[in-house]
Amino acid sequence: MTGVRVLVGTRKGAFVLTSDGTRADWKVSGPHFAGWEIYHVAGSAADPDRLYASQSGGWFGQVIQRSDDGGATWQPVGNEFAYAGVPGTHQWYDGTPHPWEFARVWHLEPSADDPDTVLAGVEDAALFRSTDGGQSWAELRGLREHGSGPQWQPGAGGMCLHTIVVDPRDPARMHVAISAAGVFRTEDAGATWTAANRGLRSEGIPDSDAEVGHCVHNLAVHPSRPDTLFMQKHWDVMRSDDGGGHWYDIGGDLPTDFGFPIDVHAHEPDTVYVVPITSDSVHVPPEGRLRVYRSRTGGNEWEPLTKGLPQEHCYVNVLRDAMAVDSLDSCGVYFGTTGGQVYASADAGDTWAPIVRDLPAVLSVEVQTLP
Repeated sequence: MTGVRVLVGTRKGAFVLTSDGTRADWKVSGPHFAGWEIYHVAGSAADPDRLYASQSGGWFGQVIQRSDDGGATWQPVGNEFAYAGVPGTHQWYDGTPHPWEFARVWHLEPSADDPDTVLAGVEDAALFRSTDGGQSWAELRGLREHGSGPQWQPGAGGMCLHTIVVDPRDPARMHVAISAAGVFRTEDAGATWTAANRGLRSEGIPDSDAEVGHCVHNLAVHPSRPDTLFMQKHWDVMRSDDGGGHWYDIGGDLPTDFGFPIDVHAHEPDTVYVVPITSDSVHVPPEGRLRVYRSRTGGNEWEPLTKGLPQEHCYVNVLRDAMAVDSLDSCGVYFGTTGGQVYASADAGDTWAPIVRDLPAVLSVEVQTLP
């Protein structure tokens, strides 16, 4: 029977959760790398046994871990992330110049057809690629050479490249999101880039055509319609139907349009999920009620999904990489919280149940559908 593997990165280690196709009973493996911050764990679509993990710590720095047996064992691989050329500075919080400094890997994006090829989005914002299973890494320097790099500045979590969306029709075409710079698109595998932020409006940037400076929290796309992108932004839920050429607001009847994750149903390209929180200064659910919101109309109307979720005295957050979907016939939706719960819905969000509780704060959730 088809199975599911949920990959969870937390403040204090990684966890691997597995179930059969019923998604009723779960086995929990971990913590792997106990005590380390695991910013992201990602699995290869080309080889279900190949996993990558971003392991980060203040004492030993950044480590990339690789598993070739579905997370049973791990080995550290190449960890040299050296910025290539592009001298100069970017802006600091107060607008003063600041040198480019490597801090950590925020996001790993394995290739859809080659288990040895993987992209890495890092802080300070840059994009790297490995073609040898993570043993060596090279910067795709065209992104920082776009010309706007000196204007990029950190969001509250740092100046991170946190989202990578690869076009399933053409791996040379991709979008990345940077906090707080915006969205950039390449058509030539990263050699050159175009800012894709037209229509975004941000506090302090009154010009809607501003090229950079927008704090984008996450992007999502359905594989069957890769020119339609959905965005959770710092105060806005947005949609683009032309590959990021123009954006428009779809957050109309949400209780608040501030949040971090956004995802799309595996089989319904107009079904979108977000998790609103109170505000940019109060990172908890409105009214202490944990609600996932679903739109079945591509963002025109939203409905709260609450069955099985705590509806009083709940003060957790759901971070940008902490929501994912599986590809089973009845699409499963998963998310993790800063309170250490991982919730799953086997019916596209209608009902929820915790897979596991009391983990360290969850930083990322990814899902593999297993043969």
